[in-house]
Amino acid sequence: MEQFADFVSMLNGIVWGPYMLALLVGTGVWLTIRLAGLQFHMLAFALKQAFTPHPKKEDGSDHEGDVSHFGSLMTALSATIGTGNIAGVATAVVMGGPGAVFWMWITAIFGMATKYAEGLLAVKYRVVNERGEMNGGPMYYIERGLNMKWLAVAFALFGALASFGIGSSVQANSVAEAVLANFQIDKLYTGLVLMVLTAIVVLGGIRSIAAAASAIVPLMAVVYVLGGLVVLVLNYDMVIPALSLIVNDAFTGQAAAGGAMGLAVRYGVARGVFSNEAGMGSAPIAAAAARTDHPVRQALVSMTGTFLDTIIVCSITGLVLTIGFIYGSNAFPVDEAGKTISGAALTSHFFNMLLPGPGGWIVAFGLIFFAYSTILGWCYYGEKCVSYLFGEKSVTAYRLVYVASVLAGTIASLNLVWDIADTLNGMMALPNLVALLLLTKVVVDETKDFDAKRTRGELP
Repeated sequence: MEQFADFVSMLNGIVWGPYMLALLVGTGVWLTIRLAGLQFHMLAFALKQAFTPHPKKEDGSDHEGDVSHFGSLMTALSATIGTGNIAGVATAVVMGGPGAVFWMWITAIFGMATKYAEGLLAVKYRVVNERGEMNGGPMYYIERGLNMKWLAVAFALFGALASFGIGSSVQANSVAEAVLANFQIDKLYTGLVLMVLTAIVVLGGIRSIAAAASAIVPLMAVVYVLGGLVVLVLNYDMVIPALSLIVNDAFTGQAAAGGAMGLAVRYGVARGVFSNEAGMGSAPIAAAAARTDHPVRQALVSMTGTFLDTIIVCSITGLVLTIGFIYGSNAFPVDEAGKTISGAALTSHFFNMLLPGPGGWIVAFGLIFFAYSTILGWCYYGEKCVSYLFGEKSVTAYRLVYVASVLAGTIASLNLVWDIADTLNGMMALPNLVALLLLTKVVVDETKDFDAKRTRGELP
């Protein structure tokens, strides 16, 4: 088993090495150029589409789809806004220094173009299944857009397997650990409750998941962001120095572990990608379910997910960590063994220090709800991959196994599971990125079509 674990760790290092990170960011840069910086001049319009009722047909009926733009976005964000926004940012800042936050921003800026392209292709190439629901995502645009069935099957297989790791087991374990640390409740009891709560939602399918996500995601994000903003207001005099340190450290690496700029870039890009999932191919599966009158409209909504996840939520965490870092005389706290505190524990430490009383509770509840929402969103991703591989009749069995894996995850030792899930996520990204690059012309043409129809007054 130890040899297998070493092999997985080595494979993970290859899959998530500099070439993969360069491909992920490079794809975003390429799409940004081809789309003339669409994520900049269309962001305000995109946010409006996300948070206002979607246009209906002239007769007042809904367009084809399962859920609203907002419901689709919240489903995607339920899986995207997760432990990475709390623990992942802290890991990046410890390993890469405060400058890592800057490179997370850069990753998100170009990742918005990637997420836009994913959402557009997901809607354009989606199909209606035998239950009358929408099926879409990379496996469909790879097969129908590129006629590469084998590559579509590879994506779906990696996605289905990854859902049990990054989607259920790892997230459930994070919830159990947080509940044990803050409320001293046994992990088994947490697992049982979490399993039941997951079953109640996911067995109802996309409409049930979207309804739950639409309630949970805005609440948890608002509470966490407001808590972070309170910290920044109370320490307003440190915000400018923190921003200055983030920018300076991004190019000097003086504060980073090891004192190298490369670490800031490496960990900032890696954690940024993990946080917003741009290019991974997961979010477009939810985008395909949206009721919309044009692929571009949902693509714009999908794009806002990266903005909200990284530019808003991750920035709050990054600024709080950097302010705490400055107060610590440019050093992070250590535990009793002299090891630097990292992950969620570091974020909780600084929230507690800068906002005594409620600070730690905000992080604890954020971690719990972020992880639970991720469990819900990834179940939908996994079931769509399974239905692509084995047909709609396999979905119920998948959901039952997925629910059971939630309980298993709360009591398991997950270091190996995390590495396997990490690797599978990277292997999901490869076929998706190939499709995005080869279908760039389709993305550009659809964008021009949307602009032309709006100019002619055919679309609102």
